[in-house]
Amino acid sequence: MEQSNSQCVIAVEEHFMHAALTEHFAAAARGQPAPLMARLHDFTGIRIDEMDAAGIDMQVLSHQSPGSQRLADDVARAACRSVNDALAAVIAETSDRFHGFAMIPTMLPQAAADELQRAVEELGLKGAMIHGMSRGEMIDGKAYWPIFARAEKLDVPVYLHPALPDKEVTARYYAPYDESHPMFTRAAWGFGVEAGTQAIRLILSGVLDRHPDLKIILGHLGEALPFWLPRIDESLRRPGGPSVDFGAAFRRNFWITTSGFFADDALLLCLKVLEPERVLFAVDWPYADNRDGVDWMHEAPVDAATRDAIFSGNAKRLLGL
Repeated sequence: MEQSNSQCVIAVEEHFMHAALTEHFAAAARGQPAPLMARLHDFTGIRIDEMDAAGIDMQVLSHQSPGSQRLADDVARAACRSVNDALAAVIAETSDRFHGFAMIPTMLPQAAADELQRAVEELGLKGAMIHGMSRGEMIDGKAYWPIFARAEKLDVPVYLHPALPDKEVTARYYAPYDESHPMFTRAAWGFGVEAGTQAIRLILSGVLDRHPDLKIILGHLGEALPFWLPRIDESLRRPGGPSVDFGAAFRRNFWITTSGFFADDALLLCLKVLEPERVLFAVDWPYADNRDGVDWMHEAPVDAATRDAIFSGNAKRLLGL
């Protein structure tokens, strides 16, 4: 297949760290390799060098997990505000290379909605990222709906990012392999199960009926939901409970990204169950390699229009870049 290396490339799930948040998770930070930490704390050195080497024009930045969802109320609000201000300052200095998603204190839903609005309207951020459960609670509960109402009003997406499973879930479902094989609870399985479950619960909760224009992003090619979609859809229509048009809701309100998931078969399946404009390019830097992601997308068995849309066109439309 003829390919071009001249496409604009926008990567939409690329992470950083900032002390206003990570100082509260010192143990987690200490467990990261030094080269990884150097990349997470960098903006205009290693990061841009590796973007340029791979041909990435822009990153949409988001703070890495764990996010504010594990902070106490008395620090979450200030930490999110500090992170968002710092991110906006970086973007202002390098606006041709970066945009970003806000951190919001979801455990304080009204404050989270207000911080999202401030981040979008005053700082120019493009939506919010939520990392897993909010101190053990799933985000579909009605107490959290003000966040989604505000996102719909602002016409910006909410990115549901994975986080470590609840400790009780880990003990019952993943131990002892969480110790011997740490990726079991992370990228290999646990992350996808957590984020996918959050997405399913959002659809079942009715929040999308209340807010039909809400936009939700899932990374890692949809956290396995495109693969499961026909079975979920059929099962939720069976007698014995309220009929749910799950597939319609997923296709209407969700977008997915390629973050850390560079596989032709998986991409082609996603393009069979979703419209091409619902798939965005992402690397998951620095946990995945920029060159691997870009080179794979250049070679992926899709037509040129689809490739261009995934590389940048869909992100431009969804995020108003």
